[in-house]
Amino acid sequence: MTVAMIGENAGLIWNALQGGALTSKALKKATKLKAEEFNQAIGWLARENKLSFVEGEDDTTIGLL
Repeated sequence: MTVAMIGENAGLIWNALQGGALTSKALKKATKLKAEEFNQAIGWLARENKLSFVEGEDDTTIGLL
């Protein structure tokens, strides 16, 4: 996985969240990313302080800051 690919995947997540916050399961489904790709892209955006996280009982809801 290259840094460029991680950045592209981060863009997919960013675009999916433009309509509002989603659970991590729904976000994975919307972006069709594999687990490793998803986690790397989420990490990228989280490191840039672009995401909010609300932990629920069964899943985490992710939104844009």
